[in-house]
Amino acid sequence: MTPDRIDRLLGPAEVEATCDECFDQLDVYVERELRSGDAATAMPRLAAHLRGCPACAEDHESLLALLRDEGESRS
Repeated sequence: MTPDRIDRLLGPAEVEATCDECFDQLDVYVERELRSGDAATAMPRLAAHLRGCPACAEDHESLLALLRDEGESRS
């Protein structure tokens, strides 16, 4: 078993957000990530959740890709 899988089974060491909180705040997190790159520092509970929840991590990657593509098409 890989270390990543073990970490997911054990869960995060820090307090994390719930899926509902993640859903509510994901747009803010991604916008901050794109704007300043400090989203994980500014929103550590959400960052912890994204590391441990494959479904929310997939939503994060999709939204991040969408906004990056949108930003590139405006340039």
